[in-house]
Amino acid sequence: MSDKTQDQPQFDPLAVWKEWQTASLNAWAKTMSETVASEDFAQSMGQSLTNYLETSAPVREQVEKAMEQYLQQMNMPTRQEVVSIAERLTNLEMRIDDLDAKVDQVLEILKKITMNNE
Repeated sequence: MSDKTQDQPQFDPLAVWKEWQTASLNAWAKTMSETVASEDFAQSMGQSLTNYLETSAPVREQVEKAMEQYLQQMNMPTRQEVVSIAERLTNLEMRIDDLDAKVDQVLEILKKITMNNE
């Protein structure tokens, strides 16, 4: 005797919903891709970013001034001072590398001179 349930496909009550959901998500993704790739969207986002930056600039400047004053009162370096120190250290590292390369050249020349004299 064969099992009748194996011969019949199983009923999935959520299959239609899953198919609809997949189709809806695919359609939404396609629409969003087309929208984001459009020139109008790019212009709109550019204008929004410009407006945001223009609006937030005075607030950002006030926060930076307040932070700088606070750091000075706490006897701590400001961002600009840390950046300045980092630039100076980078400059020193580059100069040390240059000196190291020149010392290597001088040593190479000295080796050649001592080999020729022997």
